Amino acid sequence: MKIGIDKIGFYTPHLYVDMNKLAVARDIEPEKFTIGIGQEKMAISPVTQDAVTLAANAALNILDEQDKEQIDFVIFGTETGIDNSKSAAVYVHHLLGLHPQARAIEVKQACYGATAGIQMAKGHIALNPDSKVLVLGSDIARYGLNSSGEATQGAGAVALVISADPKLLVLEDQSAYLTEDVMDFWRPVYSDKAYVDGKLSNEKYISFFNTVWEQYKAKSGLELKDFAAICYHLPYTKMGLKALRTIMDEGTEADKERLLANYEVSKGYNKIVGNIYTGSLYLSLLSLLEQKDDLAAGSRIGLYSYGSGSVGEFFTGILQEDYRKHLHVEQHTTLLSSRTEVTVAEYEDIFEQTLPIDGSTVELNVDNDPATICVTGITDHMRQYVNKAD
Repeated sequence: MKIGIDKIGFYTPHLYVDMNKLAVARDIEPEKFTIGIGQEKMAISPVTQDAVTLAANAALNILDEQDKEQIDFVIFGTETGIDNSKSAAVYVHHLLGLHPQARAIEVKQACYGATAGIQMAKGHIALNPDSKVLVLGSDIARYGLNSSGEATQGAGAVALVISADPKLLVLEDQSAYLTEDVMDFWRPVYSDKAYVDGKLSNEKYISFFNTVWEQYKAKSGLELKDFAAICYHLPYTKMGLKALRTIMDEGTEADKERLLANYEVSKGYNKIVGNIYTGSLYLSLLSLLEQKDDLAAGSRIGLYSYGSGSVGEFFTGILQEDYRKHLHVEQHTTLLSSRTEVTVAEYEDIFEQTLPIDGSTVELNVDNDPATICVTGITDHMRQYVNKAD
Protein backbone atom coordinates (compact mmCIF):
# COMPACT_ATOMS: atom_id res chain seq x y z
CA MET A 1 0.00 0.00 0.00
CA LYS A 2 1.22 3.48 -0.87
CA ILE A 3 0.95 5.90 2.07
CA GLY A 4 2.06 9.52 2.21
CA ILE A 5 1.23 13.21 2.05
CA ASP A 6 -2.07 13.84 0.29
CA LYS A 7 -2.38 17.56 1.06
CA ILE A 8 -0.26 20.24 2.69
CA GLY A 9 -1.29 23.65 4.02
CA PHE A 10 0.52 26.49 5.74
CA TYR A 11 -0.27 29.53 7.85
CA THR A 12 1.80 32.32 9.35
CA PRO A 13 0.65 35.49 11.15
CA HIS A 14 0.06 38.69 9.20
CA LEU A 15 2.95 40.61 10.82
CA TYR A 16 6.72 40.49 10.30
CA VAL A 17 9.88 42.44 11.09
CA ASP A 18 12.68 43.05 8.60
CA MET A 19 15.92 41.38 9.70
CA ASN A 20 18.09 44.20 8.36
CA LYS A 21 16.25 46.67 10.56
CA LEU A 22 16.36 44.35 13.56
CA ALA A 23 20.12 44.01 13.14
CA VAL A 24 20.61 47.77 13.01
CA ALA A 25 18.48 48.19 16.14
CA ARG A 26 20.63 45.60 17.92
CA ASP A 27 23.87 47.24 16.72
CA ILE A 28 24.76 44.16 14.67
CA GLU A 29 26.00 44.03 11.09
CA PRO A 30 22.90 43.15 8.99
CA GLU A 31 24.90 40.58 7.00
CA LYS A 32 25.18 38.47 10.15
CA PHE A 33 21.43 37.94 9.95
CA THR A 34 20.83 37.95 6.20
CA ILE A 35 23.96 36.05 5.16
CA GLY A 36 25.39 34.54 8.35
CA ILE A 37 22.18 32.73 9.30
CA GLY A 38 20.28 33.35 6.07
CA GLN A 39 17.15 35.10 7.35
CA GLU A 40 15.38 38.06 5.71
CA LYS A 41 12.08 38.43 7.59
CA MET A 42 10.74 37.12 10.88
CA ALA A 43 7.07 36.37 11.42
CA ILE A 44 5.57 38.01 14.51
CA SER A 45 2.63 36.42 16.30
CA PRO A 46 0.06 38.80 17.83
CA VAL A 47 -1.51 37.84 21.14
CA THR A 48 -4.63 36.79 19.18
CA GLN A 49 -2.72 33.82 17.71
CA ASP A 50 -1.30 30.76 19.46
CA ALA A 51 -0.18 27.29 18.43
CA VAL A 52 -3.80 26.13 18.24
CA THR A 53 -5.05 28.91 15.96
CA LEU A 54 -1.99 28.79 13.71
CA ALA A 55 -2.55 25.06 13.16
CA ALA A 56 -6.28 25.41 12.63
CA ASN A 57 -5.76 28.21 10.09
CA ALA A 58 -3.15 26.10 8.26
CA ALA A 59 -5.62 23.22 7.90
CA LEU A 60 -8.75 25.28 7.31
CA ASN A 61 -8.37 26.00 3.60
CA ILE A 62 -7.04 22.62 2.47
CA LEU A 63 -9.71 20.37 3.95
CA ASP A 64 -12.87 19.56 2.04
CA GLU A 65 -15.95 17.80 3.35
CA GLN A 66 -14.69 14.38 2.28
CA ASP A 67 -11.47 14.93 4.21
CA LYS A 68 -13.45 15.89 7.30
CA GLU A 69 -15.46 12.69 7.04
CA GLN A 70 -12.40 10.47 6.58
CA ILE A 71 -10.08 12.05 9.17
CA ASP A 72 -10.27 9.88 12.27
CA PHE A 73 -6.97 10.85 13.87
CA VAL A 74 -5.53 14.30 14.63
CA ILE A 75 -1.89 14.39 15.72
CA PHE A 76 -0.54 17.75 16.86
CA GLY A 77 3.23 18.16 17.08
CA THR A 78 4.26 21.21 19.08
CA GLU A 79 6.63 22.50 21.73
CA THR A 80 4.48 25.55 22.47
CA GLY A 81 1.30 23.83 23.54
CA ILE A 82 -1.19 25.75 25.68
CA ASP A 83 -2.15 23.14 28.29
CA ASN A 84 -0.24 20.53 30.31
CA SER A 85 -3.16 18.12 30.13
CA LYS A 86 -5.54 18.74 27.24
CA SER A 87 -4.05 18.27 23.78
CA ALA A 88 -4.00 21.11 21.29
CA ALA A 89 -5.42 18.60 18.79
CA VAL A 90 -8.76 18.54 20.61
CA TYR A 91 -9.18 22.29 20.16
CA VAL A 92 -8.31 22.08 16.46
CA HIS A 93 -10.65 19.12 16.00
CA HIS A 94 -13.49 21.30 17.28
CA LEU A 95 -12.54 24.48 15.42
CA LEU A 96 -12.40 22.62 12.10
CA GLY A 97 -15.69 20.82 12.65
CA LEU A 98 -14.29 17.29 12.31
CA HIS A 99 -16.59 14.38 13.14
CA PRO A 100 -16.42 13.06 16.72
CA GLN A 101 -15.34 9.49 15.86
CA ALA A 102 -11.68 10.43 15.93
CA ARG A 103 -8.58 10.26 18.10
CA ALA A 104 -6.84 13.53 19.00
CA ILE A 105 -3.44 13.73 20.68
CA GLU A 106 -0.46 16.04 21.15
CA VAL A 107 3.12 14.87 20.50
CA LYS A 108 6.21 16.51 21.95
CA GLN A 109 9.90 16.16 21.11
CA ALA A 110 11.14 19.62 20.23
CA CYS A 111 11.14 20.21 16.47
CA TYR A 112 10.75 16.50 15.72
CA GLY A 113 7.12 16.33 16.88
CA ALA A 114 5.39 16.56 13.50
CA THR A 115 7.70 13.90 12.03
CA ALA A 116 6.78 11.57 14.90
CA GLY A 117 3.16 12.31 14.02
CA ILE A 118 3.69 11.39 10.38
CA GLN A 119 5.32 8.09 11.29
CA MET A 120 2.42 7.29 13.64
CA ALA A 121 -0.02 8.24 10.91
CA LYS A 122 1.59 5.81 8.47
CA GLY A 123 0.96 2.95 10.88
CA HIS A 124 -2.63 4.03 11.41
CA ILE A 125 -3.34 4.22 7.68
CA ALA A 126 -1.74 0.80 7.13
CA LEU A 127 -4.34 -0.66 9.51
CA ASN A 128 -7.18 1.63 8.37
CA PRO A 129 -6.63 2.32 4.64
CA ASP A 130 -9.91 4.18 4.16
CA SER A 131 -9.15 6.74 6.85
CA LYS A 132 -7.03 9.90 6.81
CA VAL A 133 -4.85 11.47 9.48
CA LEU A 134 -4.39 15.19 10.03
CA VAL A 135 -0.85 15.90 11.23
CA LEU A 136 -0.08 19.40 12.49
CA GLY A 137 3.23 21.09 13.24
CA SER A 138 2.64 24.46 14.89
CA ASP A 139 4.84 26.66 17.03
CA ILE A 140 5.82 30.15 18.10
CA ALA A 141 9.59 30.40 18.61
CA ARG A 142 10.45 32.76 21.48
CA TYR A 143 13.94 33.34 22.85
CA GLY A 144 13.49 36.84 24.25
CA LEU A 145 14.27 40.39 23.17
CA ASN A 146 17.99 41.08 22.77
CA SER A 147 18.78 37.40 23.39
CA SER A 148 21.34 35.36 21.43
CA GLY A 149 18.52 33.42 19.77
CA GLU A 150 16.32 36.39 18.92
CA ALA A 151 17.18 36.33 15.21
CA THR A 152 16.00 32.72 14.94
CA GLN A 153 12.46 33.34 16.18
CA GLY A 154 9.34 32.95 14.05
CA ALA A 155 5.76 31.71 14.05
CA GLY A 156 3.68 29.48 11.83
CA ALA A 157 2.12 26.09 11.23
CA VAL A 158 1.99 23.36 8.62
CA ALA A 159 -0.94 20.97 8.22
CA LEU A 160 -0.55 17.65 6.41
CA VAL A 161 -3.20 15.13 5.41
CA ILE A 162 -1.72 11.62 5.45
CA SER A 163 -3.58 8.97 3.47
CA ALA A 164 -3.35 5.93 1.24
CA ASP A 165 -2.71 6.66 -2.45
CA PRO A 166 -1.62 10.25 -1.72
CA LYS A 167 -1.68 12.93 -4.39
CA LEU A 168 1.60 14.63 -3.46
CA LEU A 169 4.29 12.40 -1.97
CA VAL A 170 4.47 8.67 -1.26
CA LEU A 171 6.62 8.06 1.81
CA GLU A 172 9.05 5.20 1.35
CA ASP A 173 9.38 2.45 3.96
CA GLN A 174 13.04 2.84 4.87
CA SER A 175 13.87 5.31 7.62
CA ALA A 176 16.86 5.93 9.90
CA TYR A 177 16.59 7.53 13.33
CA LEU A 178 18.65 8.31 16.41
CA THR A 179 18.07 9.44 20.00
CA GLU A 180 20.61 10.88 22.44
CA ASP A 181 20.11 12.78 25.70
CA VAL A 182 21.57 16.20 24.83
CA MET A 183 21.00 19.55 26.54
CA ASP A 184 21.35 21.69 23.43
CA PHE A 185 17.91 23.31 23.66
CA TRP A 186 15.13 23.12 26.23
CA ARG A 187 12.24 25.06 27.74
CA PRO A 188 11.32 24.28 31.35
CA VAL A 189 7.62 24.25 32.18
CA TYR A 190 8.00 27.50 34.14
CA SER A 191 9.41 29.46 31.19
CA ASP A 192 7.75 30.89 28.09
CA LYS A 193 11.17 31.34 26.48
CA ALA A 194 13.61 28.68 25.35
CA TYR A 195 17.17 28.12 26.51
CA VAL A 196 19.78 27.09 23.98
CA ASP A 197 23.43 26.12 23.71
CA GLY A 198 23.83 27.31 20.15
CA LYS A 199 27.26 25.84 19.46
CA LEU A 200 26.29 22.42 20.82
CA SER A 201 22.99 22.48 18.95
CA ASN A 202 24.69 23.17 15.64
CA GLU A 203 27.20 20.39 16.26
CA LYS A 204 24.52 17.86 17.18
CA TYR A 205 22.30 18.81 14.24
CA ILE A 206 25.13 17.98 11.84
CA SER A 207 26.43 14.90 13.67
CA PHE A 208 22.91 13.45 13.87
CA PHE A 209 22.45 14.09 10.16
CA ASN A 210 25.71 12.35 9.28
CA THR A 211 24.77 9.35 11.44
CA VAL A 212 21.24 8.84 10.11
CA TRP A 213 22.42 9.51 6.53
CA GLU A 214 24.95 6.66 6.82
CA GLN A 215 22.34 4.42 8.44
CA TYR A 216 19.83 5.23 5.72
CA LYS A 217 22.27 4.44 2.91
CA ALA A 218 23.12 1.10 4.55
CA LYS A 219 19.43 0.21 4.93
CA SER A 220 18.26 1.36 1.50
CA GLY A 221 21.23 0.92 -0.80
CA LEU A 222 20.60 4.43 -2.14
CA GLU A 223 23.25 7.08 -2.74
CA LEU A 224 23.41 10.83 -3.22
CA LYS A 225 22.81 10.44 -6.97
CA ASP A 226 19.37 8.97 -6.27
CA PHE A 227 18.02 12.22 -4.79
CA ALA A 228 16.50 15.15 -6.66
CA ALA A 229 16.58 17.22 -3.47
CA ILE A 230 17.07 16.99 0.28
CA CYS A 231 14.91 19.14 2.56
CA TYR A 232 16.01 20.00 6.07
CA HIS A 233 14.59 21.17 9.36
CA LEU A 234 15.57 24.85 9.24
CA PRO A 235 15.88 26.69 12.56
CA TYR A 236 17.66 29.16 10.27
CA THR A 237 18.31 28.57 6.59
CA LYS A 238 22.11 28.40 6.74
CA MET A 239 21.86 25.39 9.06
CA GLY A 240 20.60 22.97 6.44
CA LEU A 241 23.27 24.09 4.00
CA LYS A 242 25.98 23.31 6.55
CA ALA A 243 24.66 19.75 6.83
CA LEU A 244 24.27 19.29 3.09
CA ARG A 245 27.85 20.36 2.45
CA THR A 246 29.15 17.52 4.64
CA ILE A 247 28.00 14.90 2.10
CA MET A 248 28.49 16.74 -1.18
CA ASP A 249 31.74 14.96 -2.00
CA GLU A 250 29.79 11.73 -2.33
CA GLY A 251 28.26 12.93 -5.60
CA THR A 252 29.27 14.11 -9.04
CA GLU A 253 29.42 17.75 -10.05
CA ALA A 254 25.94 17.35 -11.54
CA ASP A 255 24.68 15.95 -8.23
CA LYS A 256 26.17 18.89 -6.34
CA GLU A 257 24.67 21.45 -8.69
CA ARG A 258 21.21 19.85 -8.55
CA LEU A 259 21.11 19.48 -4.78
CA LEU A 260 22.48 22.96 -4.08
CA ALA A 261 20.07 24.57 -6.56
CA ASN A 262 17.09 22.76 -5.08
CA TYR A 263 18.23 23.57 -1.56
CA GLU A 264 18.15 27.27 -2.45
CA VAL A 265 14.53 26.86 -3.56
CA SER A 266 13.57 24.82 -0.50
CA LYS A 267 14.64 27.57 1.90
CA GLY A 268 12.54 30.24 0.16
CA TYR A 269 9.61 30.32 2.58
CA ASN A 270 11.69 29.71 5.71
CA LYS A 271 13.93 32.72 5.14
CA ILE A 272 10.94 35.09 5.18
CA VAL A 273 9.03 33.38 8.02
CA GLY A 274 11.69 32.27 10.48
CA ASN A 275 11.84 29.26 12.75
CA ILE A 276 8.53 27.48 13.24
CA TYR A 277 10.00 24.50 15.10
CA THR A 278 7.88 21.40 14.34
CA GLY A 279 6.71 22.76 10.99
CA SER A 280 10.08 23.98 9.69
CA LEU A 281 11.04 20.86 7.73
CA TYR A 282 7.64 20.73 6.06
CA LEU A 283 7.72 24.44 5.25
CA SER A 284 10.99 23.69 3.47
CA LEU A 285 9.31 20.85 1.56
CA LEU A 286 6.38 23.10 0.70
CA SER A 287 8.72 25.81 -0.57
CA LEU A 288 10.46 23.31 -2.84
CA LEU A 289 7.22 21.88 -4.26
CA GLU A 290 5.52 25.22 -4.81
CA GLN A 291 8.47 27.23 -6.12
CA LYS A 292 10.31 24.61 -8.20
CA ASP A 293 7.98 23.98 -11.11
CA ASP A 294 10.12 21.45 -13.00
CA LEU A 295 10.55 18.70 -10.42
CA ALA A 296 9.50 15.55 -12.24
CA ALA A 297 7.02 13.00 -10.94
CA GLY A 298 8.98 10.05 -9.62
CA SER A 299 11.68 12.27 -8.11
CA ARG A 300 12.96 11.20 -4.72
CA ILE A 301 13.03 13.86 -1.96
CA GLY A 302 15.11 13.32 1.16
CA LEU A 303 13.79 14.68 4.47
CA TYR A 304 15.95 15.35 7.53
CA SER A 305 14.12 16.01 10.78
CA TYR A 306 15.94 17.10 13.95
CA GLY A 307 14.48 17.86 17.36
CA SER A 308 16.87 19.14 19.99
CA GLY A 309 17.31 17.13 23.11
CA SER A 310 17.70 15.11 20.75
CA VAL A 311 16.00 12.97 18.11
CA GLY A 312 16.90 12.89 14.42
CA GLU A 313 15.45 11.03 11.46
CA PHE A 314 16.11 10.72 7.74
CA PHE A 315 13.37 9.44 5.47
CA THR A 316 12.25 9.86 1.88
CA GLY A 317 9.30 10.38 -0.43
CA ILE A 318 8.50 9.98 -4.12
CA LEU A 319 6.66 12.74 -5.98
CA GLN A 320 3.41 11.63 -7.59
CA GLU A 321 1.97 12.27 -11.06
CA ASP A 322 0.34 15.70 -11.39
CA TYR A 323 1.31 16.61 -7.81
CA ARG A 324 1.41 20.30 -8.68
CA LYS A 325 -2.34 20.28 -9.40
CA HIS A 326 -2.94 19.56 -5.72
CA LEU A 327 -0.82 22.33 -4.23
CA HIS A 328 -2.18 25.66 -2.96
CA VAL A 329 0.42 27.92 -4.49
CA GLU A 330 -1.77 30.99 -5.03
CA GLN A 331 -3.19 30.81 -1.51
CA HIS A 332 0.25 30.64 0.11
CA THR A 333 1.72 33.30 -2.18
CA THR A 334 -1.09 35.68 -1.23
CA LEU A 335 -0.68 34.88 2.46
CA LEU A 336 3.01 35.75 2.41
CA SER A 337 2.76 38.81 0.17
CA SER A 338 -0.12 40.40 2.09
CA ARG A 339 1.66 40.56 5.44
CA THR A 340 2.33 43.87 7.16
CA GLU A 341 5.80 44.98 8.19
CA VAL A 342 6.13 46.35 11.72
CA THR A 343 8.91 48.49 13.11
CA VAL A 344 11.35 47.08 15.64
CA ALA A 345 9.65 49.12 18.36
CA GLU A 346 6.24 47.74 17.34
CA TYR A 347 7.66 44.22 17.29
CA GLU A 348 9.02 44.64 20.81
CA ASP A 349 5.64 45.87 22.01
CA ILE A 350 3.82 42.94 20.38
CA PHE A 351 6.35 40.48 21.82
CA GLU A 352 5.61 41.70 25.35
CA GLN A 353 1.83 41.35 24.88
CA THR A 354 1.12 37.96 26.42
CA LEU A 355 -1.88 36.28 27.96
CA PRO A 356 -2.00 36.29 31.78
CA ILE A 357 -0.58 33.18 33.43
CA ASP A 358 -2.70 33.42 36.58
CA GLY A 359 -6.00 32.62 34.88
CA SER A 360 -7.27 36.18 34.93
CA THR A 361 -10.22 36.89 32.67
CA VAL A 362 -9.26 38.85 29.57
CA GLU A 363 -11.05 39.72 26.34
CA LEU A 364 -9.11 40.36 23.15
CA ASN A 365 -10.15 42.43 20.15
CA VAL A 366 -9.63 40.31 17.03
CA ASP A 367 -10.81 42.93 14.52
CA ASN A 368 -7.24 43.72 13.48
CA ASP A 369 -6.28 40.08 13.00
CA PRO A 370 -7.24 38.93 9.49
CA ALA A 371 -7.02 35.25 10.42
CA THR A 372 -10.25 33.27 10.29
CA ILE A 373 -9.52 31.53 13.60
CA CYS A 374 -8.29 33.60 16.57
CA VAL A 375 -7.83 33.62 20.33
CA THR A 376 -10.46 35.86 21.90
CA GLY A 377 -9.34 35.70 25.52
CA ILE A 378 -9.47 33.71 28.75
CA THR A 379 -12.51 33.01 30.94
CA ASP A 380 -12.43 30.91 34.11
CA HIS A 381 -8.92 29.68 33.22
CA MET A 382 -10.21 28.49 29.82
CA ARG A 383 -8.75 29.85 26.61
CA GLN A 384 -11.44 31.15 24.25
CA TYR A 385 -11.43 30.83 20.45
CA VAL A 386 -13.50 31.99 17.52
CA ASN A 387 -13.90 30.73 13.98
CA LYS A 388 -15.13 33.82 12.15
CA ALA A 389 -16.50 31.67 9.34
CA ASP A 390 -19.07 30.01 11.63
